[in-house]
Amino acid sequence: MTNSVYIHIPFCLSKCKYCSFISFPNIDKKVGYLYSLLKEIDYYYKGELLNTIYFGGGTPSLMEINELKKILDKLNFNQDTEITIEVNPDSVDEKYLLGLKDIGFNRLSIGSQSFDDNILSQIGRRHNSNQIFQTIELAQKAEFKNISVDLIYGLPNQTLDMFKKDLNIVNSLPIQHVSLYGLKIDEGCYFYKHYPEHVPDDDTQADMYLTAIEQLKDFEHYEISNFAQKGFESKHNLNYWKENEYYGFGIAAHGFVDGIRYSNYETFDKYLNNPTEREFGKFLTVQEQLEESIFLGFRIAEGININTINERFNINFDSKYKNIIDKYTQTGHIIKTKNGYKLSNQGFLVSNIILSEFI
Repeated sequence: MTNSVYIHIPFCLSKCKYCSFISFPNIDKKVGYLYSLLKEIDYYYKGELLNTIYFGGGTPSLMEINELKKILDKLNFNQDTEITIEVNPDSVDEKYLLGLKDIGFNRLSIGSQSFDDNILSQIGRRHNSNQIFQTIELAQKAEFKNISVDLIYGLPNQTLDMFKKDLNIVNSLPIQHVSLYGLKIDEGCYFYKHYPEHVPDDDTQADMYLTAIEQLKDFEHYEISNFAQKGFESKHNLNYWKENEYYGFGIAAHGFVDGIRYSNYETFDKYLNNPTEREFGKFLTVQEQLEESIFLGFRIAEGININTINERFNINFDSKYKNIIDKYTQTGHIIKTKNGYKLSNQGFLVSNIILSEFI
């Protein structure tokens, strides 16, 4: 049964220099996009009571309250449903946040990235640090009790001391969740063709990551990139990591329904004209399912349960992956747990290398 929904809102007033996500400045296409999005939801959604709904982007907070309400009105949720929207500090005010609360949103993810105004400007963010603080204050006034901020480390001209200041600020804020990402310069972003000077080297970025784990004492490090106060873990993201199914609606959205992983069209014209067609869809083979279980399981701090994996895939995990497990338990990157294995903090740092050996 599919109990989670991701909705992609692709609009941005301008693109940040590190961003390679599917987003566009064509705000004038909002009405047509909304029409196609509602058509897609009507076609695929079976009316299940949802545990989580997540509006990502782009900048979902560029949608009017009545536009967001039209989307939510298509979905079946109750007071226990976690309903998240990503907001930019420059695109919300008190009236807007009250409107979000009024139509059902109960979790905010604030695109902060840094609290250093010079760095925010260099990476193309439209807000300053004061606007982040104001957004959090207004969110509290609107009685949001589940607030997350995004932080990026390894930004151009960012030193370890500067990042420590960001962490100190995070610790002082009345928030419940932090998502922490290392700067990635992927094809499709401004920085890919205009590579910035003074990007912290790998060692400095590793120090930043480990410092965050050390300094964010009020938050539990429950997943490679996520920290939460107890009870405020992102239910929506945990749904992904625990391999549960979810609908993905909107341009470039990905979903996993009835054992099929799919993705939607990534261009406006194709999606607007064919919102009920998928660009790609496939059943996962048993081997792909096994690899996904390992890959997603190791992302979570508690790690993988080999008893569950052995039973589900009829394998002996310890025998099948003995060489890899021996190699990385000896180096301290993988730690044996009561039910299986997990990555250490040092293991998280090189998780892509480790996990590639299981594939």
